[in-house]
Amino acid sequence: MHTNHSTNHRQTTATTSSAAAAEKLKRDKPKLSKMKKRLDSGGIIGKVHFLKWRRGDVYGVVRDHPLPCVFAACMVLFMFVEYTLFMIPASSPPFDVGFILTKHLNVFLAQRPNLNNLLAGLNTVFVAMQTGYILFAWLIEGRPRATISALFMFTFRGILGYSTQLPLPEDFLGSGVDFPVGNVSFFLFYSGHVAASVIASLDMRRMQRWGLAFVFHSLNVLQIARLLITRGHYTIDLIVGIGAGLLFDSLAGKYEQNKIRESRSSTTTSPLYDGFYTDLKQ
Repeated sequence: MHTNHSTNHRQTTATTSSAAAAEKLKRDKPKLSKMKKRLDSGGIIGKVHFLKWRRGDVYGVVRDHPLPCVFAACMVLFMFVEYTLFMIPASSPPFDVGFILTKHLNVFLAQRPNLNNLLAGLNTVFVAMQTGYILFAWLIEGRPRATISALFMFTFRGILGYSTQLPLPEDFLGSGVDFPVGNVSFFLFYSGHVAASVIASLDMRRMQRWGLAFVFHSLNVLQIARLLITRGHYTIDLIVGIGAGLLFDSLAGKYEQNKIRESRSSTTTSPLYDGFYTDLKQ
């Protein structure tokens, strides 16, 4: 009797399981059918981009997009360099290509302190020119974009410069007339001198002041050379300074555009908004 009861129970369980499986298959059948159609028509595979490439497309990438191809080759090269170079020991000074290239000029200037002071003083004048132009564009012409860009740039420079404080290079040549005046402490990363010059020259180009922009670009190149020779900045500080000037000028432009849209939908008037409109027209 007990055996019959167990047999009936197993049969009932098997029947219930079969019914549940059949019901699940019935529910999933439309999905399976749809997936089969997509596979048969190449729906999933057909959407894989590189499978559509032909030989002429590969040649076309090299022909029509040479710059990304050069970057791809550089990426492979520097991956090889990165994974095979010897790391600089903690007891050694940082390796800097710019310092190696300007080693003899550093020695030359170290032996001529008066010339070093003269170049430092001229560089300080150039910093004053940058600052004067940026403030002139806002306070006189009513175009605040360069000022906003400089504020963005120096704020993030302060954050990054304080977060990672690099050691002062061994062959640093200071001067009492260099900016900041008086041989006071300063952030190495990144160069505010270079970034502010880029911001000012970009504004000049927007205003089609081509001659003045060329002068600022040329003086910035000389400034970069001097900062390398005197070890006032590492090479990476100067390169990132150029990038920071470009980046924060672009961000300031986006900020302006957002403020213009807000002011157009608001009844509030402000002299600062007039400056935004002036910049937008350029």
